[in-house]
Amino acid sequence: MWHRTLPLALTLPAPRYLVLATIDARFYLPGDPDWLRVGAAAALHLGVGGRSPSNPADPTKSTKIEMSQSKRSKPVTHSIALVPGDGIGVDVIESGVEALKALEAKLGTFGLEFVHYPYSVEHYQQHGCMMPEDGIQKLSQHDAIYFGACGWPSVPDHITLWQLILPIRKQLRQYINLRPVRVLKGSTFPLKCNAQDIDWVFVRENSEGEYSGQGGRTHPGEPFEMGTEVAIFTRPAIQRVMHFAFKTAQSRPKKHLTIVTKSNAQRHGMVLWDEVAMEVAKSYPDVHTDKILVDAMTVAMVNRPQTMDTIVATNLHADILTDLAAALAGSVGIATSANFNPDKSTPGMFEPIHGSAPDIKGQGIANPIGALWAGADMLSHLGEAKASALLMEAIEFCTSNGKVTKDMGGSLSTKEVTEQVVEFIRQS
Repeated sequence: MWHRTLPLALTLPAPRYLVLATIDARFYLPGDPDWLRVGAAAALHLGVGGRSPSNPADPTKSTKIEMSQSKRSKPVTHSIALVPGDGIGVDVIESGVEALKALEAKLGTFGLEFVHYPYSVEHYQQHGCMMPEDGIQKLSQHDAIYFGACGWPSVPDHITLWQLILPIRKQLRQYINLRPVRVLKGSTFPLKCNAQDIDWVFVRENSEGEYSGQGGRTHPGEPFEMGTEVAIFTRPAIQRVMHFAFKTAQSRPKKHLTIVTKSNAQRHGMVLWDEVAMEVAKSYPDVHTDKILVDAMTVAMVNRPQTMDTIVATNLHADILTDLAAALAGSVGIATSANFNPDKSTPGMFEPIHGSAPDIKGQGIANPIGALWAGADMLSHLGEAKASALLMEAIEFCTSNGKVTKDMGGSLSTKEVTEQVVEFIRQS
């Protein structure tokens, strides 16, 4: 989807550090004969507030990652699929690749192999599709996907979305979309509260719900034309996202999970959502749970941000709420998003959420921090904890010293911010 640049810079702050946690989530998929268990050190990309990897009291500090890195006889090379897409997606992914290459050169503990895929509106205009028939099969051969943005005014949004990013998420079974939100060091934000009050992790159900793709149109062009958009909610999908959300909440200091719903008006799918959530909650007695209607949630995020920590919501609800969260935290230009399957059987996809912003394409003013943060998220997912933490330190060096783009109150260009990040990495 493409977006115009908003007057108020939005921000989906990413986690202070990206960490490894252990998942033990029960779930099954349609057609599976039995319950499947996902466990043993699946990568979660969580925000951990003010704690740091050097804090021994930090439960997210992963000895598993450190051991795996220290025992390597030679650097591991990770294969990364680059899908810059459209608009400023091209600009910010270029910045991200520069930073990733700087980390590779600085640390020498891993290698990165980038393969570029021109899946975009330009591809659509030339070939009639956003990506070829074997596009997802090609992407599946990589360790991770680094995605920019998709969409351009000349092509309807539903085409760009349903021919590119949604098929990737669905066919690669990336049923978790994790969106951490916090105020980066030195950033300004519109709420009259403490910066630490905005420290959230949104767990978005990423496979069904309102984005299931079920429905259709009949009697086109007639006065009685009709369109239906059917939201699908299944017990297996709700169970697996709820287990993941509870595990996420369990790993954070507050141990608090907010379940977003609209079951007062949507009396079938959303009631099932609520019921399954309460069933799963019984397995996590140490996690405080509350339920809130999605419209009331928008008010709570503005008036009582400190009352929330981990939030689980449906595909549509989380999509909307995280844009608001970004605005409240400072700027959409730093908002990040991780799409993945916790069992890591398929590559995860890591992206900024700001959209393609056609109105500023090519001006050199796009904020690269969202893409840089997504790169840090990707490194964590790949087991490169040290590189991930160093990239986040470089980002916050920039935000805390005013070395940022216009949307965050600075004056630097995309290229200049990138240079600052790369120089910090080289000097560290």
